[in-house]
Amino acid sequence: MIEIKLTRYERARLIGARALQISLGAPVLIDIDKGEPIDLALAELEQGVIPITVKRTAKEKELKMAS
Repeated sequence: MIEIKLTRYERARLIGARALQISLGAPVLIDIDKGEPIDLALAELEQGVIPITVKRTAKEKELKMAS
């Protein structure tokens, strides 16, 4: 598995989306079953078990510099 460094915006989006899923009844993927959804989502992110994929697009500047 390739490790990618998430930007702070991607990190916030992942934690928020996963916390929403947990609050709506999605199963928690770590051993901790009690706590606030945001804390559970953060713990899942730290352990690398969040089932969400980050898809990035290439920036126009980067494409121009590469050619």
